[in-house]
Formats: sequence, C-alpha cells, structure tokens
Amino acid sequence: MALVKPIIYQIVGYQNSGKTTIILKIIEILKNEGIKSATIKHHGHGGRPDILSQKDSAKHINAGAVASLVEGDGRICLQADETALTLEEQIRFVEFFRPDIILIEGHKMKSYPKLLILRDENDLSLISDVSNIKNVIVWHKDLTNALREKLAVPVFHITEEKSLMKISKDLIKLVHNIDEKS
Repeated sequence: MALVKPIIYQIVGYQNSGKTTIILKIIEILKNEGIKSATIKHHGHGGRPDILSQKDSAKHINAGAVASLVEGDGRICLQADETALTLEEQIRFVEFFRPDIILIEGHKMKSYPKLLILRDENDLSLISDVSNIKNVIVWHKDLTNALREKLAVPVFHITEEKSLMKISKDLIKLVHNIDEKS
C-alpha cells in the first residue's frame, strides 16, 4: 500500500512489560485490515539471539558463513553473523519487502513515534527518558487516571480492549494518508 515509505512505529517498555503480546495483536488487526507489516525486534536480553539450531542454515553459520538464506514456498529465513546493522540500516533492509508499516520492538531511545508500556511506578522514568510518545498502556489502574491528567496523549489500561483497536486504527489512517499523498 504505502508507496513513499512505510510508517515506523515503536513499542517500548522494560522487559516483560508485554511488548511482544501487544505487537502480535496489532499485527493481527493490521493484517485483517489489509495492512502489510514488518517487525524489527531488539534482542535486549544480552548476548546474541539464538539461531535456528539443527538446520542446515545454522550449520552454515556455525561453519563460518556470515549469512545464510533459506527460501521455500514463498518464505525466506535469513540468519546472519558478524553483521551489526544500525536500526536505520535494519529499517532499510526490511523496506525491501514493501511493508506498509514497520513495528519496532525496543530501541527505546530512538525518536520514532511510539507506544510506551508501563508496568508500575518503577517504570515512570521512561516518560521523561523516551521521546515521541503517542500512546501509553499501563498495568496498574491507579496510574491510568494520574497519567491521563499529566500526559497529552491517550493513556489506556492494559485490560481496555479498545486500546489496541484505537492505536491500530490510527496507524491505518497514517498508512492511508501516505497513499493519498503518493
């Protein structure tokens, strides 16, 4: 759909805040609306992400290949080693697949529009640490009203079903706005 460039939207929060679960739900909503998404995930657990073990591609990487690409029936799996790409380079890489939107999990300090997830009071420092917050989801009900009064962006409680629908609808509008300008 997007002809100019994809919309970029981050989902950020500390570890175990629900980022992956929320991204999965947003992807599903977008797909049901005909929006093509791609994701970039920051491996924030320290060290290298796991490779698909026991497959030939893993054997190729373990033998010293810097990249191994496997294709079958329209699916491509790529594993690369000794390749440190900046977030901007990763974005350019996934743009090859022509997504309408790129959802980035993590990379808190980047300035793309973002959904901020706060588990409890200990996470409140993120409000001042990150930029370009467009939506906030909180885990504790008592924080919801306090943040609604303090912030000039929509604040949702994690159990509010409408939250992900509203966020997704706003993203869909952005995608269609790009189409209209093309």
